[in-house]
Amino acid sequence: MRKVLMTLGLFLMLALPGVAQERSSQTVPATAGQAAEPTTALAAVLAENVKKIAKPSRRTIGPVIDEIAASGPGASRFLQAWADRRVGLRKSDDTLFIIAEQGQDYALSDPVTGAPADTAPRREISEVKPNSGVRAVIGSALVRFLLSDPDPAKRREALTAIERDGEASHLAPLRASIAQEPDAQIKAGKQRLERLLTIRFGKDAGERVAAIDSFGSDTGLDLRATLNPLVATTRRAFEGEPQGNIAKTLRPARELSEADAYALLVAANMAPKRISEAAMKQALAANVVDGKVGGLPLADMSDPAKRALAYSALAKAGTVTPRLSETEAQALIDAHSYADIYAEPDATVTKSAEAGLARVSRKVAMMQSVDLGLDGLSLASIYFLAAIGLAITFGIMGVINMAHGEFITMGAYTGYVVQQFVPDYTASILIALPLAFAITFGAGVAMERLVIRYLYKRPLETLLATFGISIALQQLFKNIFGTQARPLTSPPWLEGALQINDIVSISYIRIAIFVLALVFLTLYLWVMKRTRLGLEVRAVTQNPSMAASMGINPDRINMLAFGFGSGIAGIAGVAIGLFAKVTSEMGQDYIVQSFMTVVVGGVGSIFGTLAGATLIGGLQKGIEFLNPSNTLAAQTYMILFIIIFIQFRPRGIVALKGRAAGD
Repeated sequence: MRKVLMTLGLFLMLALPGVAQERSSQTVPATAGQAAEPTTALAAVLAENVKKIAKPSRRTIGPVIDEIAASGPGASRFLQAWADRRVGLRKSDDTLFIIAEQGQDYALSDPVTGAPADTAPRREISEVKPNSGVRAVIGSALVRFLLSDPDPAKRREALTAIERDGEASHLAPLRASIAQEPDAQIKAGKQRLERLLTIRFGKDAGERVAAIDSFGSDTGLDLRATLNPLVATTRRAFEGEPQGNIAKTLRPARELSEADAYALLVAANMAPKRISEAAMKQALAANVVDGKVGGLPLADMSDPAKRALAYSALAKAGTVTPRLSETEAQALIDAHSYADIYAEPDATVTKSAEAGLARVSRKVAMMQSVDLGLDGLSLASIYFLAAIGLAITFGIMGVINMAHGEFITMGAYTGYVVQQFVPDYTASILIALPLAFAITFGAGVAMERLVIRYLYKRPLETLLATFGISIALQQLFKNIFGTQARPLTSPPWLEGALQINDIVSISYIRIAIFVLALVFLTLYLWVMKRTRLGLEVRAVTQNPSMAASMGINPDRINMLAFGFGSGIAGIAGVAIGLFAKVTSEMGQDYIVQSFMTVVVGGVGSIFGTLAGATLIGGLQKGIEFLNPSNTLAAQTYMILFIIIFIQFRPRGIVALKGRAAGD
């Protein structure tokens, strides 16, 4: 029977959470003089503090928990059970047990050894239920045990708990656990956390300064959160010279207003509170006796000087609180000194912390510039993808196609329709890209054959005609798909962002669009430089009359060029629809930027379009960074810049000889 009980007790000890590190010390039966002292120590602590444990208060329970934690084996088991509200007090003899429900009774376990003790009816056991505050204190004490737990997940939980609410008491057990840590990642986390706690709770300035310097220009948020309190200041008034770790001395009427200086004196009980004019009037009104106030007629109270005399008379009589004159208040201000005092008392630590924050600020500024550059580059790739088709039609044909945005919308809706039939998002996108090109290519060819071909060299009529087509297509989209936004879902591998550090990140969708823009740039250059179609397009672009005399059909080239440009717009619509809302007005959000990109870059030049997209994307992100609360202002400033730019370079960044050479 005894062997059975011992086996059961051993099983319960191993099953309890947070005691794995104690197994070796508790799986060997203790002989006389062995392992008796730590067990006795925990039992003595529990017996001595049973009433405080039964009715704990966060204000008084801290020392008791510290004693339990330091008592040796069995401490973590009891603390974990206490935190989980699995501790009960037997009313008959005020003895603590670890309890577990067993039908209508409680199964009792020894709080020290974990061995089964007995069972007891529920009425004989008073459950010990610590409140959230006490449980937080218990959790803090358990951290030191969890830091060396065999389970890596529990060690990570302990690190997270210390990061969230670190204390000076955590520093020693954290340091002790680093050498035995087998997991390289957890060990690195412990080492970093140890340095952060050293900065906060180190015993001397030398080790704290060394810990600060060890981070260099690290931009981690945890480091900044640790350093910022060290350089926090409090503004104070002093009777003599400023005392403490002075950040800056303040002179009234210069670095500090006189009103603020007097407020500091009042807060420090160095001067009486000033009586305002309104309060003085109320006090006078409350002390009118027989038509007089302070011995002066009520009619004289319209004179500020007389009001002051009446109030002084009341103050001498003890009726009201004395009111300082301006001269007296100024004398009090001049008789004291003022300074901003660091919360951290050690000057060497604050100096090192300020230097560390300066290094971090420089690195953060550099990283913000990189992040801003990536944002500008990603926006430029979107504008380039949206404008490349317009560059072809506008550059080769000179057609102002106001319906270009609707071709982008058409491509986005094509992607949406494909996803309704192909649920696999990766496959649907791969199908949607060529299908969108084919559909918008056909729509572009039809538009050129039915409308545009009759309006060459008539730009105003072309603009009006394509604008009308734009409105008609928008209404057609509304009739088919409705007015609400339709989702175009990206594949799982495009979700999230590439996180370089705490500051620099870029979404995978934007990276994909950037890559797609490079692909189309390469495709365009290959078509224009390596194919017969490209040779004919360049010939028509340079001199359509001479190209016609050489047997090239400019009318056919215009049709293919318009269709090719419209097809690229459709592919751009699929890409843009992955992160933008797909609505009938979607194209209107990009048509203005597309025209600006083409005009600024240089009409007819693909590299000009690329340069224009880079300039406009970077400029827009830069303006938004300087004025983040007003994106409309960013658009306005950008358009003003473009207008000024065109005044100096009317043919764009990369000027190209157009069809005018043949006219």
